Amino acid sequence: VQLVESGGGLVQPGGSLRLSCATSGFTFSSYHMSWYRQAPGKERELVARIIITDGTTTYADFVKGRFTISRNNAKYAVYLQMNSLKPDDTAVYYCNARFWSGQYEFWGQGTQVTVSS
Repeated sequence: VQLVESGGGLVQPGGSLRLSCATSGFTFSSYHMSWYRQAPGKERELVARIIITDGTTTYADFVKGRFTISRNNAKYAVYLQMNSLKPDDTAVYYCNARFWSGQYEFWGQGTQVTVSS
């Protein structure tokens, strides 16, 4: 099983980034996909989730209206479009796959996002 994030980097406040998560080794269509983040000294927190079965999305309040999660089933990939970035968005962002019943869960290695002028 592999989840490989990419697209992180340094961006100025107000800027945008698009994170990608390429997956392999599991049945993508059976897993809910999420993005989490963890800032230094803080716990990992859910950013956004997309339900694979019908594409329903949920977002943390602190990113609503700024971030968009999407998926491409043909490419076994999930994305996070991040707009209007703020310094508080600085964190390592992780891709997560959770089996529909919760029985299995996989994580990527994370990609650093730094928002700073």
